[in-house]
Amino acid sequence: MVTVIKDIEVYSPEYLGKKTIVIVDGKIEGVYDSISIPEDFISIREIEGDGMILMPGFIDAHVHISGGGGEGSFKTRTPEIKLSELIEAGITTVVGCIGTDGICRDMKSLLAKAYALEEEGITSYVYTGSYEIPVRTIMSSIKEDIMLIPKIIGVGEVALSDHRSSQPTFEQFISLAADARVAGLLSGKAGIVHVHLGDGPKKFQYMWKLIENTEIPINQIVPTHCNRSIHLFKDAIEHGKKGGYVDLTTSSDPDFLEEDEVKASRGLKMLLEEGVKVENIMFSSDGQGSLPKFNKNREFIGLGIGSVSSLYREVRDAVLNDGISLEMALKTITSNVADCLKLNDKGRIAKGKSADLIIARKEDLTIEGVLSKGVECMRKNKILIKGTFE
Repeated sequence: MVTVIKDIEVYSPEYLGKKTIVIVDGKIEGVYDSISIPEDFISIREIEGDGMILMPGFIDAHVHISGGGGEGSFKTRTPEIKLSELIEAGITTVVGCIGTDGICRDMKSLLAKAYALEEEGITSYVYTGSYEIPVRTIMSSIKEDIMLIPKIIGVGEVALSDHRSSQPTFEQFISLAADARVAGLLSGKAGIVHVHLGDGPKKFQYMWKLIENTEIPINQIVPTHCNRSIHLFKDAIEHGKKGGYVDLTTSSDPDFLEEDEVKASRGLKMLLEEGVKVENIMFSSDGQGSLPKFNKNREFIGLGIGSVSSLYREVRDAVLNDGISLEMALKTITSNVADCLKLNDKGRIAKGKSADLIIARKEDLTIEGVLSKGVECMRKNKILIKGTFE
């Protein structure tokens, strides 16, 4: 089957104008100004793009795909992600991680969930490890996991500056980063270290010390949750100015947004105003992570679950409410993430790339359709493909 998306405005994420996209065998065969196909050629499925825009499929680099949470005892463990939740959110590539609990959640179950999502229709990867250092791997080392297991592309999320971390020494952190880098070089993968930053006073201290005292480049480390507080965010601005990545978490409850927390869409605007290059900024959802809720008196009133739908919500808010161009905002969940994670066939609309595509209404940027590897998963806001047990 050949699929043709006709006369649609394309954001690659750069704006390409009105184009016609041809898809063959799950890949983008070409991006054309116009095209005519003989009626007696072959079976062709046409999708009309009038009044719509086309974007690359979104990449969410931080999702607890096999469940997360558990920090309020066993009953607070969050459930696994459903395929339809990812499709509805426009996420066609997901990277799974474990989080705090590296005992009852382990790498084997994480990897199994990633394989399941791949079988069901989207692209999936994982990080090896959890919050703790030394890292609990599947094989005997970080290097073996990254080099020999195709779906493992880096280490994470390891926790720093957080009371829930394993309180690693600086030397342990250096060793971890070095192993990840060498494994990445030898395997052709990113080999990044995905770092959870907490509320502690050390903030970026280990990362900056590593950059100053070793040969490991700044972009080997990807700090996330950089917008959890204004104090941490100010250091994140400096990190971005140094040339480092800044990953902003999109999951938050607007009704319970903490006073000093920086909303991701607003954070993007602030980073750009401070001179941080847009290519160094990423969004991730922290989907399926536990989400504490507090009232106005800062009293804990319950738990929610981080939502992958927040990923595009914050991009949309950045455009509609914060005055960021769609080109710039889209990069935070498409091309920037693809480049950081070395996912070479993802994140852009171009000949030879994977046909992961999002169709949205031009007037309000609402998602209408999703294609993953050329397969139509959502049409006119209706989910066409669901998980095995949904």
